Amino acid sequence: MKAPHSLQSRLALSLGVLLTLLWIAAAWGTSVVLRNEMGKVFDSALQETAQRLLPLAVLDILGREDDDTPQRLVAIQDHDEFFTYIVRDALGRVLLQSHAAEAAIFPRDEGVGFQQTETHRLYTETALQGSVRMTVAEPLEARRKVAREIQIGLALPLLVVIPVALLAIILAVRASLSPLRRFRDHLSARSARDLSAVPTGDLPWEIAPVADTLNKVLDRLNASFDAERSFAANAAHELRTPLAGAIAQAQRLQSETSDPVCRQRAADIEAGLKRLTRVAERLMQLARAEGGRLQLDHPTDLRPVARIVADDIGRTIPPGRIVLTLPKTPILSDLDPDAFGIVCRNLIENALRHGLEGSTVDVDLTAQGTLIVANEGAVIPADTLARLTSRFERGSSDSKGSGLGLAIVAAIAGRIGGQLVLKSPRTDQLSGFEASLTLPVWPRQQDD
Repeated sequence: MKAPHSLQSRLALSLGVLLTLLWIAAAWGTSVVLRNEMGKVFDSALQETAQRLLPLAVLDILGREDDDTPQRLVAIQDHDEFFTYIVRDALGRVLLQSHAAEAAIFPRDEGVGFQQTETHRLYTETALQGSVRMTVAEPLEARRKVAREIQIGLALPLLVVIPVALLAIILAVRASLSPLRRFRDHLSARSARDLSAVPTGDLPWEIAPVADTLNKVLDRLNASFDAERSFAANAAHELRTPLAGAIAQAQRLQSETSDPVCRQRAADIEAGLKRLTRVAERLMQLARAEGGRLQLDHPTDLRPVARIVADDIGRTIPPGRIVLTLPKTPILSDLDPDAFGIVCRNLIENALRHGLEGSTVDVDLTAQGTLIVANEGAVIPADTLARLTSRFERGSSDSKGSGLGLAIVAAIAGRIGGQLVLKSPRTDQLSGFEASLTLPVWPRQQDD
């Protein structure tokens, strides 16, 4: 039989089987001891019966007129006779016997004391210097019957005790392993991004080193990720000033030179530096999304944030390209407004950059706390759509974006427990692209 994979099942099964075998062995040993003790009791009763009946038999024999005539006692009423006896003289002649005695079961050459045949246990006692000999016989079947009753009496309680004991073992093992189950539940309930130490609680000392080792590994991983995020944020921050200076120098070079070739090269340098600046900003946002605190202890209304971001982006593009739809009631959420602003900016800029030239971008914040950003454009293949949330992944090779916008939004969604859904074509349309993100809405908002 294949052992169960569960530690609880293995312990319960092994303890149950071991305890059952021990009980069966104890019951069998007890029955053997009791059978031997009962044999001694029966032998004592057999001997006492012979010693009590022999004087009476001698008196009866001596009081007869004709000593050679054997006599058989008549039963007063029908009953089961466990002891039968026979009295002989020195020559082996039967002088007296009980009513159910059969001479064939009494050997003629029996000595004094106990004897046993295949069917009976016998005891012989003599009197008058051996001239009168009494033998009392007991059927062995009577003893076997008592032995069987003892064994049954010992076995029947086990049929009840063993299932109850097995249930008690299962409950005891389950209670003993409850710290392990709590430790397992803590691990399974946390997300892949949660690298905090797992509470060890009251773990047994056999398992505590495993939990301590796991927590040390998590600490090292968390430190490594913190170092990576810190490096990305610091590098992006330190690059902003020199990049701004380099862009200014490229713009000055364009204004001072009259050579068209040099002016074009300066413009290309400026475009490259601006692209690098955007990547640095996105790296800072990604570091914030992966390492910063994204949820507050109190709720705020998300509508003003969405309006500010849409207005700020709208100043750099032709009027009317962003269509913002907000509910009339506040959208209360514990999401950090800065994090929500990063989400809005990345989704809107992504839609403007990759959408159809001159088309509108629909931004809808629903009353249920779902942000939907949709744009017109060609349908994106499903395999490409599945890769868009990866870092530095763009819809096409000639796209101008950094490939980090949707990755940043996906990182924030994972941290706040939201769900980012990408669709192409957009809902109820034959073309376009749509991104929707469910936001953590304050519980009181759901009752409004």
